[in-house]
Amino acid sequence: MKTKLKLSPALPCFIILLLQGCTPTSHTVETSQLGRTSSSAEMESVIDQPGPIQLETINSADWSVPLSGLLNINSPEAIQAGLKDHAEPIQIYAHLLKHPQRGNYLIDTGVSRKLLDDPGKAGVGWLIRLVMPLQGIRLNKSTADILQGLDGRLSGVFFTHLHLDHISGMPDIPVDAHLYMGANESAESNLQNMLLQGTVDRFFNLKPPLQEWSFQADPQHQFEGIVDIFADGSVFAISVPGHTPGSTAYLVRTTLGPVLLTGDVSHTRWGWEHAVEPGTYTEDHERNLKNLKSLKNLVAKHPKIEVRLGHQP
Repeated sequence: MKTKLKLSPALPCFIILLLQGCTPTSHTVETSQLGRTSSSAEMESVIDQPGPIQLETINSADWSVPLSGLLNINSPEAIQAGLKDHAEPIQIYAHLLKHPQRGNYLIDTGVSRKLLDDPGKAGVGWLIRLVMPLQGIRLNKSTADILQGLDGRLSGVFFTHLHLDHISGMPDIPVDAHLYMGANESAESNLQNMLLQGTVDRFFNLKPPLQEWSFQADPQHQFEGIVDIFADGSVFAISVPGHTPGSTAYLVRTTLGPVLLTGDVSHTRWGWEHAVEPGTYTEDHERNLKNLKSLKNLVAKHPKIEVRLGHQP
């Protein structure tokens, strides 16, 4: 006698949800009240003047990951150069920004020692622990050690995006520090996020809402949007989506001159120098490359800018 398999009526809905994937995080998101809409013309009018910011870039940890993730090795430039996939050394940075009136901020977070000592207890899901070679991370200065050296409290964190290597210091971030990210960074659904969302949510557990920069179209069409973060021309958030939907670069007018923090619009020095976008780690290659070229054009017009890349000097 044959028995018929009876399928649940909810199964088609589950399959649809599975195919749609999920967002990077279900953490609460709000519109940022910090900053005001700016433009490339306004930013460029002050960009070459030294500003009030003290900025320190800290190599929190060293790691090695496949070059094919960091760089599009199938690009004509990479093929002509004969680049092949291999384990490429990278750094995981935290950028410490000190504003004379507004206090201390981090741009990205570095790495928490808790993440390496006990990844599960720190919030890293078992599947991420299985596929992500965390044991290869060599810690130089933990997020906790960075914060311990601050003169005063940490006011907030400006994220370039929400990939794990940029939020891996969150276990050490105080619960009263405000969190800021690019528009739509947490909105796009895909299958990869089904593996990552639980870990990202645990990193942000009990933390304040994520606040999205209020980008509007750049009147000069150089970038997709610009926000003057402190409304004094000292730090600009620049919308450069492609690597992720909300990827953000930061232009900082330091006491020593302008510094551009590209985030992962460009991971590597070779990618920046040859205008080749990241590889398999990037979601939208065409948009990433467009915004990479826009940043390079900005630097070409203002050669005093010091460029600090996503993962290499």
